[in-house]
Amino acid sequence: MLRTHTCGELSKEHIGTPVVLCGWVDTVRDHHGIVFIDLRDRYGLVQVTIDAAVSPEAADLSHHARTEWVIRVYGEVVARPDDMVNARLITGEIEISGARVEILNQSPTPPFPLDDVKAEKVNEELRMANRYLDLRRGSMQAKLALRHKMTHAIRSHFDSLGFIEVETPILSKSTPEGARDYLVPNRVSPGTFYALPQAPQQYKQLLMIAGLDKYFQMARCFRDEDLRADRQPEFTQIDMEMSFVEADDIYGVIDGCLAASMEAAGHPAPELPLPRMTWEKAMNEYGSDKPDTRFEIKLNDLSGVFRETSFKVFSSVLESGGVIKAINAKGLGAVPIRVIDEWTDLARQHGMGGLAYIRVQEDGTWKSPIIKFFSESEQEQVKELMGIEAGDLVLFAASKRSVVNPFLGTLRLHAAEEGEGIIPEDTFRFTWVTDFPLFEETEEGGMRPTHHPFTAPHPDDLDLLDSQPLEVRAQAYDVVLNGVELGSGSIRIHDSTLQDRMFQLLKIEKAERDSRFGHLLKALSYGAPPHGGIALGFDRLAMLMAGGETIRDVIAFPKNHKGIDLMMEAPSPVDQKQLDDVYIQLVLPDRDET
Repeated sequence: MLRTHTCGELSKEHIGTPVVLCGWVDTVRDHHGIVFIDLRDRYGLVQVTIDAAVSPEAADLSHHARTEWVIRVYGEVVARPDDMVNARLITGEIEISGARVEILNQSPTPPFPLDDVKAEKVNEELRMANRYLDLRRGSMQAKLALRHKMTHAIRSHFDSLGFIEVETPILSKSTPEGARDYLVPNRVSPGTFYALPQAPQQYKQLLMIAGLDKYFQMARCFRDEDLRADRQPEFTQIDMEMSFVEADDIYGVIDGCLAASMEAAGHPAPELPLPRMTWEKAMNEYGSDKPDTRFEIKLNDLSGVFRETSFKVFSSVLESGGVIKAINAKGLGAVPIRVIDEWTDLARQHGMGGLAYIRVQEDGTWKSPIIKFFSESEQEQVKELMGIEAGDLVLFAASKRSVVNPFLGTLRLHAAEEGEGIIPEDTFRFTWVTDFPLFEETEEGGMRPTHHPFTAPHPDDLDLLDSQPLEVRAQAYDVVLNGVELGSGSIRIHDSTLQDRMFQLLKIEKAERDSRFGHLLKALSYGAPPHGGIALGFDRLAMLMAGGETIRDVIAFPKNHKGIDLMMEAPSPVDQKQLDDVYIQLVLPDRDET
């Protein structure tokens, strides 16, 4: 090799050892004939000292070296003087006495500083366009190393439980999975297309039918959907499926997987089993199916308190079948009016007329335009139920339950971010959310599956499938970390007759059923075992373990918020011959339309 050691492995034990090091110049400092070079590679940074009186040729070359030049240094490990020890570096007790320097490659000045602190202040688009430089930063390499350790721990966990890792096809069939497919034209059969998989859902069920019993995969998935901090067009999920299991079996396997991931990332493993709550409880108490349980601001149902109220706003909502709910934002009684105004706008965006509130003064008195409408009994009950104390802020919402819950769920997050110390730092709180509805209503009044059409209905609710399908619970579950949905799973339908019935309930015509799902229905008829599984968003998990705010931080070459790879300039036009080969003609919108 071109080097004997890496820049990060040398210590006092190596004093007196001749070494050859390769790396990038981090900084060069000339102190009156003594040249100091901080040499960096993936493993760390070490100081090289070159004395012009001892090694004039090496010193001359060092004068010309610039930041990000690639060099090779021949020298010897020596102890640093006691007053020059750098405790912040692993190699801070030693330095390299350089005798010879070779320049392996030069570099222009980078378009942004590669220092971690300075680079974070640089426009992200510039860093993504030069991702190969951005990835030289120590913090970025640490995130990719953490991702690697987590991947290794996950594979080891599943292997220890007897799972088999199987790769499923990337070129697949277009089927409705909830997002638009990325389509790939097929040159051999003009007019036909492959689809990149949104998930290996049907393949992993087919593997269970094939008798593999326990499958997992670090699966690449593709979805053409609107992007945000925790979404990319292509991503990795921890995919698993098991035969002859119930939901509790899935929970146990994934509990262990998440614990192993956390330990690999350098965090204490959570106490197992992970806590669970039903979807109904999550919506009623947290206003979200991905509850952030790190803080205790919960939704309180006050409908019973105001059943006989003279406050017309509340009474009219209750008479129409709505609810009155509130949250107590502890310690936010003095929040600025502009914040209340922003939250009032948020209420209107959720379809409500406004936001009612009570500020509790430091002397315990209530300040609010609505309390004059409350009876003494109502005030006492609200105080007791909400645990109201001096300095609190009580925020009310009155409307349909389906409107109130998600609004207050969003508002509790805003309130927690507004307050100081409400959300504990460096805390990880997992929660299983179980018993989701099988279907949800569409804006057009129809139905769609809450998870996907292969999810098994709860056996106790089978009688409701035809008469009250929206009341049917699913054998479906999500695992949530700090308010972020990590993954979704379910016990699957393993009976072809019930699966076909599900397609009919979703108004999928027979021709479409046969075209898109005929292979699955046929496979299910050949003795399919009861089975279930889950898919976890690995990028999201790695992001949270690394303390990041976007999954772009833990993906080596991500796309931006428009789905563009700024470094490779993809997507990009192709020449006409390539289009002709796959029989595609372009009909592009006018520039103004785009």
